[in-house]
Amino acid sequence: MVALSTWFSKATTFRAVILGAPASGKGTMSARIVEHFKIAHISSGDKLRLHMNSNTELGKAVASYVQNGKFVPDDIMISMINKEIESVGNKNWLLDGFPRTLQQAEKLQKAHPVNLVLYLDVPVSVILERVKNRWVHLPSGRVYNIGFNNPKVPGKDDITGEPLQKRDDDKVDIVQKRLERYLEANEPILKFYEDIGILKSFHGDTTDILWPNVKDTIAKFLS
Repeated sequence: MVALSTWFSKATTFRAVILGAPASGKGTMSARIVEHFKIAHISSGDKLRLHMNSNTELGKAVASYVQNGKFVPDDIMISMINKEIESVGNKNWLLDGFPRTLQQAEKLQKAHPVNLVLYLDVPVSVILERVKNRWVHLPSGRVYNIGFNNPKVPGKDDITGEPLQKRDDDKVDIVQKRLERYLEANEPILKFYEDIGILKSFHGDTTDILWPNVKDTIAKFLS
């Protein structure tokens, strides 16, 4: 195994992946990382929803998978993510929501080698409760959690004032299916990155609890 400190010393560009179960807080954590460290954010979920809302050919192809809580086929996801990473160029970037299968992780590492993986380990019970209270401003992807991250005006987005909605893939029964698939697929992905020596795991219930350790890890990487 390669020590994480060795990767820190060798790394020239920040190429990171953030992993975590559906509704584990990847989007909220990613927003903090992007704002604090001024890096590019590539969200596979946001990109898929953009294609679906725009009714593109890709959006039509993936709609039934997303709406039923199923993984989008590897070849479609790998092609889309490769294009998104290439569009960023030589900038530091954080990849959110990908990879979701071992094959995706392996192909990503060959095409665009990742040098840091952040894993948010949040209990399933916390995730299911969070989903019940989660509302989204669909055009921007901004997320609110009632009782934790409330909008300033109930039911309205803080920036635009537009109404908040439930995402189709945020229904509890769909999230439960996604969690089952995630737990099955995630174990070999974590092992893959652990064997390379670039995996860092963070345990806790909320973003506020996890953030200090995540921030310190990235700061060390970039120093």
